[in-house]
Amino acid sequence: MTFMKVSRAVECLRIPAHHWQWLADMRPVTLGRWTDTFRFILCRSSRELWTILLGRSALREPDQIEAELERNGGRLLQGLSYYNTPSLSSAERLKADKDVAQPLKDFGLRISKLLIADYYYEERVCLLRCVLLLLTYFQDERHPYRAEYAGCVAKLEKDLVSNYQQQFEGLFNAEAPTWETHGNLMTERQVSHWFTQCLREQALLLEVLFLYYAYFEMPPSDLLTFARLFKEQGFGQRQTNRHLVDKSMDALVDRIGYFSCLILVEGMDIDFLHKCALEDRTEQHQLSSTQEINKEMDQMLLAFGDICHHGPVLLAWVLLRHTLQPVEAAAVVRRLGHTTLQLGVFQYLTDMLQALGNTANNCTASTARMCIYGLLSFVVTSFEEDTLGSQQYLISAACEVLAAPSLAELFWESKPNVGLEMVLDSAVGVFPHKTGPLLQLLTALLADKSTAKRVYMFLDKMSVYTEVYKHKPSDVLSREDETLWHRKTPKLLYPLGAGQTNLRMSQGCYGQVCVGQEGYVVRWDYSYSSWTLFTCEVEMLLHVVSTADVLAHCERVKPILDLVHKIISTDWTVSDCLLPLTSRIYMLLQRLTSVINPPVDVIASCVNCLIVLAARQPGKVWSSLQHTGFLPFGSTPLTNMAQIMSAEGMKAGNYGNLLVLIEQPRGEYAVTIAFLRLVTTLVKGQVGSTQSRGLIPCVLLVLKEMLPTYHKWRYNRHGVREKIGCLILELVHAILNLSPEGESHGSTPSLQSLCIYSLANTEAGQAVVSIMGVGVDTISMVLSVQPWSGSNDGPGQVLIQMVKLAFSVTNNVIRLKPQSDTISPLEQALTQHGGHGNNLIAVLAKYIYHKHDPALPRLAVQLLKRLAMVAPMSVYACLGSDAAPIRDAFLTRLQSKTVDLRIKVTILEFLTVAVETQPGLIELFLNLETKDGNDGAKEFSLGEWSCLAVVLELLDSELQGQYWCPPLLQRAALAFIHALWQDRRDSALSVLRTKEKFWDNLSAPLFSTLPSPAENTEPCVLESCAFVMKIIGLEIYYVVSSKLEDSLKAALKRLSSQRRYEFWSQYVKELVCAACEGEEEGVRSLPESQMLISAWRTLLILSTSHSDVMHLKEDSVRQKLFMDILEGTKTTLSTPQSVACLRLGSMLATLLLILLKQWKSVLVFAPALLPVLSLMLDSVLQADQQLMERTKAKLFSALISALHIQGLNGGDITQLPQLLLCVCETVQDEALALIDSTRHTTQRNDSQEDSMETDVPRSVQKDQRDSVCVLALHLSKELCGLDEAGEQWLQVMRKLPVLPSVLSALELSLRSTHNLYFTEAALHLLLTLARTPQGAAAVAGAGVIQSVCLPLLSVYEGPANGAPQAFSRKPLDAPCWSGVYRLCLSLMESLLKTLRYNFISEALDFVGVHQERILQCLSAVRTVQSLACLDEADHTVGFLLQLSSFCREWQFHLPQLLRDVQVNLCYLCQTCTYLLHSKKMLHHYLQAKNGEALPQGPRPQRVVPHTSKEQPLVGEREEAESKALQAVQCSLLKILSKTLATLQHFTPDCCQILLDQSMDLAEYRTLFVLSFTTPAFDSDVAPSFGTLLATINVALSMLGEIEKKKELVVSSEETQALKSLLMFSMENCFYVLISQAMRCLKDPAVLPRDKQRVKQELSSELSTLLSSLSRFFRRGSPSSPAGGLLPSPQTKPTPLGSKLTQEGQEPFIQLVQAFVRHVQR
Repeated sequence: MTFMKVSRAVECLRIPAHHWQWLADMRPVTLGRWTDTFRFILCRSSRELWTILLGRSALREPDQIEAELERNGGRLLQGLSYYNTPSLSSAERLKADKDVAQPLKDFGLRISKLLIADYYYEERVCLLRCVLLLLTYFQDERHPYRAEYAGCVAKLEKDLVSNYQQQFEGLFNAEAPTWETHGNLMTERQVSHWFTQCLREQALLLEVLFLYYAYFEMPPSDLLTFARLFKEQGFGQRQTNRHLVDKSMDALVDRIGYFSCLILVEGMDIDFLHKCALEDRTEQHQLSSTQEINKEMDQMLLAFGDICHHGPVLLAWVLLRHTLQPVEAAAVVRRLGHTTLQLGVFQYLTDMLQALGNTANNCTASTARMCIYGLLSFVVTSFEEDTLGSQQYLISAACEVLAAPSLAELFWESKPNVGLEMVLDSAVGVFPHKTGPLLQLLTALLADKSTAKRVYMFLDKMSVYTEVYKHKPSDVLSREDETLWHRKTPKLLYPLGAGQTNLRMSQGCYGQVCVGQEGYVVRWDYSYSSWTLFTCEVEMLLHVVSTADVLAHCERVKPILDLVHKIISTDWTVSDCLLPLTSRIYMLLQRLTSVINPPVDVIASCVNCLIVLAARQPGKVWSSLQHTGFLPFGSTPLTNMAQIMSAEGMKAGNYGNLLVLIEQPRGEYAVTIAFLRLVTTLVKGQVGSTQSRGLIPCVLLVLKEMLPTYHKWRYNRHGVREKIGCLILELVHAILNLSPEGESHGSTPSLQSLCIYSLANTEAGQAVVSIMGVGVDTISMVLSVQPWSGSNDGPGQVLIQMVKLAFSVTNNVIRLKPQSDTISPLEQALTQHGGHGNNLIAVLAKYIYHKHDPALPRLAVQLLKRLAMVAPMSVYACLGSDAAPIRDAFLTRLQSKTVDLRIKVTILEFLTVAVETQPGLIELFLNLETKDGNDGAKEFSLGEWSCLAVVLELLDSELQGQYWCPPLLQRAALAFIHALWQDRRDSALSVLRTKEKFWDNLSAPLFSTLPSPAENTEPCVLESCAFVMKIIGLEIYYVVSSKLEDSLKAALKRLSSQRRYEFWSQYVKELVCAACEGEEEGVRSLPESQMLISAWRTLLILSTSHSDVMHLKEDSVRQKLFMDILEGTKTTLSTPQSVACLRLGSMLATLLLILLKQWKSVLVFAPALLPVLSLMLDSVLQADQQLMERTKAKLFSALISALHIQGLNGGDITQLPQLLLCVCETVQDEALALIDSTRHTTQRNDSQEDSMETDVPRSVQKDQRDSVCVLALHLSKELCGLDEAGEQWLQVMRKLPVLPSVLSALELSLRSTHNLYFTEAALHLLLTLARTPQGAAAVAGAGVIQSVCLPLLSVYEGPANGAPQAFSRKPLDAPCWSGVYRLCLSLMESLLKTLRYNFISEALDFVGVHQERILQCLSAVRTVQSLACLDEADHTVGFLLQLSSFCREWQFHLPQLLRDVQVNLCYLCQTCTYLLHSKKMLHHYLQAKNGEALPQGPRPQRVVPHTSKEQPLVGEREEAESKALQAVQCSLLKILSKTLATLQHFTPDCCQILLDQSMDLAEYRTLFVLSFTTPAFDSDVAPSFGTLLATINVALSMLGEIEKKKELVVSSEETQALKSLLMFSMENCFYVLISQAMRCLKDPAVLPRDKQRVKQELSSELSTLLSSLSRFFRRGSPSSPAGGLLPSPQTKPTPLGSKLTQEGQEPFIQLVQAFVRHVQR
């Protein structure tokens, strides 16, 4: 069996949670020894308790910490005794317990015989760590839980020592397990594991006791007891199971010895003894009166001396006995002192303190140093220094002690000539003959800025200069006893050249002399600055760098460099004073790295100094380093990635040579470590593009030569490999996180792109993958063998940090890697499948089991999330058989109330991504169970391991605000729910919808009261509300309202009844304003604010079509919501310098436009919209035009809608001039840009395929229905329409050449048949202008005929889009070029109507150019009856109607065209009459010839489930066809009426021809032949008098039908308009008939027989018609539109359709009667 963590083993057994949850919460001893506690125990695991006390869990409030300590205080007091002794009765009760599943029983019975489970061991260690944590911080005023810790320690104080001492003795004496006692699973490996745990627990227990006695006094009896105990155990070296000790356990054994030693030293209370001795009150020390104990201790300690751990104990006892009984204990002191020195006590102290670790966050190490500081201080004070052995050992110990920052401060504040101050004086006494001792001490004394200034001033004002002479020099005078020398001449202390920095000892200087082994030691009374001396030392090294003296000088310079590094690291302000030193480091680095055998330690010190300098002055350091040759460099310019990766022209520099030739063979890498830190510092300094390109060789060396192979190098010390790996990854991480400003721009690849490419495609990426593949088990193993507890720099922590960096680097590479169709080697390695979960995805997922560092599983899950987003693989398939256990581990973390919040959030984010990208994995996590419902459909329910259960708990509104469900976690849960809704996971949705209180809990955030946006609201709260809005919106959108859940309907109703719509509207408005006001300062919640605003926008858009469901129907509420949106949009767009605000404004402008179009009826009475929209437009026009292109279009559209809804608010035109000017400026700019774009497009299309054309317009204009240009034209049209007098328009025309620009663009668009939407919009604008005389004159004067007339030929003559133009059969409102032609006809008609004779010449030019199209159009009605064709005919006849008023001019210029038009108009009249007469034939033509499909309705906007296929009802089809037929008939009737009105101008005036006998008949042609037969639908049959009579009959028949069909589906207004149109047609038809008949009767060319026939036929026909008309008018006559819709000549009779005359008849009837009487004579 493989022994995994119990939690993982249980998960592999697939035992349900409620069966094994006790396993994690029970007293862990029950896993290994059967006890009476084999039952459910509701308490936390020790690891959870430790996590809570560290502040890494969700429980972080002081009262929560206090409650945990109160609940678990008994456990902490019991210590390891909390785990009870074995009991066989427990096993029997387990077998009899029916509530426990059999698999769990079997598992328990097997594991019970093996007391080595990782879980159990870790629990015991964590329990002791909890006590250590309390003792560490219970007196630290800076700790947030100090009071809670102190209260708990006070309760533990009484029995803690005795309990823990007994447990230590029990562990020391415990017999090792064997296979005989514990079963065959107890292998040698497991025995070794057990013994390692035993040693670790012993060390932890002693560590607890040491920290305890650091704060509480040890009684003398306890001191004697501990001394006996430790002597008996040989300070840990005489273990009961010492035969099991191997080399890997030495560190733990030594640690037991260290703490045994420290406990005894601390028990002697040397600090208090020193204080008593100084104050001469030694009798107050507790051991001063314990004679018996002292004697027994003397006898016991006299036997010491065979173990190194004895040294400090003996030294402390010597001090104590020498101080308390100097006479009585003299012999003992002398003997023990000698033994102490033989043990090398000072060297031992150095080794011990180093082994205990540094003082950073390590209370044990700091306390040990405090203890030894007191010991050393008293030793130096009490004994002569030369009696203590080697000075170097003493100084090394002192330096190690002073590494604690608090002790360095204490040293400087202590009295002079006392304690370690005396060691400093001794070191000064040999300076600068020996520089090392003094500089070592001062380097150790650098703790903060205050100590840094003390050290600087101390060295700056030296007064003693010590030299050693083998022989007396000749330039001094001396006393006879040679104790005092006097310098006769001045002396330069360094043999340097003139002009170089040097020290000069003046003449007359005195020096005290003593003779020693080295010769004459002279201490000159000479004042100087050591910093100048250090500069001279560096200069000397530069001079002798190539000589044999270099090593000796390096020994002197290295401490100097180390001191400089430490002092500028501590206080940067002194760096300017050290410039003479630091400036020489570059030359020193260049010289030292060039020698054959370079001193790597000095070189490393140089680089370390440069690291500190580079952190502040990266550019300066980089430029200076360029000249040293130390860093790798490139000899050729770098141009592309391929060249860089080939390393062409790259040189490794002096560092590269040093790495290969010196460091790798030796296995020491001080320079490499410094090099990596230096490059990382330069990268973080963002030294600019030039320097970044220079760093490419350095980074390439790391990526190409170091990262793939560093793990294969030789290493002499443990931990260096991992440290180098960490530094490499830190460098890469820094590069990948560079801001864009720090990256190089240009053709050379950047550092970031180099890293991305290397990691994605080379061995560097594979090395990172290998690091990530270390796995959770390996990390756990490294942590388990780590001898010390809670350290932050142990091998396990370094390994964790390296793996975390690998995760982050890989995540960034995938995020930043350019999109590619081919998969990179890195991605392939990350996603490749392996058997039995043997792939990286499975390894990443298993990091969820790691519990030491919460960041490690969090980063692993983040990387999984990234891979799930971008990688083409199935995470579920990669997990293999481990999928379910890993799922359970994820959910266990998610369910835990103590797990770090960020892990939970990351897990939910991973699941959110998996919803869309990992269908298999999300189904595993959803864990839905299915069963058949009553109706045969599948029903879903939550499985036992469903993530939805956890998520639903997080959403429970009753639990909100609890410590385990903060807003950030709720936001992540809502994001997951939203992903399910967005992805339409119907199975999950069906379960969630029906859950009790789901919709109430989900919508709860919408009913909460948020603080004002001006205050600092948590961003996650805004996101939560946004997700809720989106989920509700998706549900409303996709589900039919009748099938919405009742609880959701109730929630929506409450939103309305509780006025939450108004609340959120006001809140969003304030949020927008707050975002804009704080944007300049960088609002941290701006993305979250945008998310909420977007969600609110979606909800409002949805309300326009689902107002009933959302209960948003009150006009006052809608108006309030709209005005808030308007105000918010105005605020955002009024900040043109903020890109973020402008983007936000664009988003709101879209909503504004939609609401304008959907809530028209509500906004009619709203406050004036035009002024606000105008201000917004002014702001947008000042902003970045490229960014605001779409926003301008939206505002133009909004202005158009506002004008349609409110107009100018009762004629108020104060804002019209400025608005019109802004819009026209836009029109002009857009038109010019469109010209440029169109010309470029046309030239490109005309050029050959292989053209080298590369010029592009400054901005490519797209012709779209909603483009800025088109909408600006439409808005201009609306504004011009409101300017009835045309004054404002004329003022703009005087300022801006708008019309010439528009007409130029229009001409180009027509010629090229491009820009359809622009063309239509421009023509609509021109049409509006042509309505007034001033506007028409301006349009005509701008050259509209030149811009339109000839270019318009391209619209219908040439091919457009690959197909020849013909009469369109498209729907009438579809944009097309035939519509453009119709608009041009309308424009010509309007201009001619307005300008009359001033435009006749242009009108005749137009009709002449387009005569073929005009004639084709008039004849096409016979064959094409589409609405588009009929509309063109209508426009054509309308234009001809206006032109017919100028017959003489037309006859003069275009006589043949006039004749052709007259003939075609007559045929058109015949065609319309026939089609109106024969409805069946017309219906047949519409179906058979045109094939027009009925207009389709809008597509449904939501998915509605069907049960059967929908088929349109026959009645609906017939009704639609009937409406289509009526539309065609109406168009034909309009054409007919205009045709007859036009023909009226081509025939003599009725009154004139009836009364004027001398009328010139040659001026008018005969239009209709003498025939009275009903017209046939045949082009060979000429129009005749029968045609006109048939037209009258058709009109009369249609009038009768209208009267009969009261149920006609048209409004009363439409009916009246149709009647008037028919009356108008009859009126004009009678007019033409009478006029043509009189012309025939008066024409001498007509035979008398034919004239008589005319009289007879007309008399008969007209009499019949008059009779029918009389009957019709008696029922009520409609009015004729003659005076309004269609113009008539001035000679026309009084407008028909007026009131009946006194005879009760219409005027035109009287005219007809008069004509009948005339022909009957």
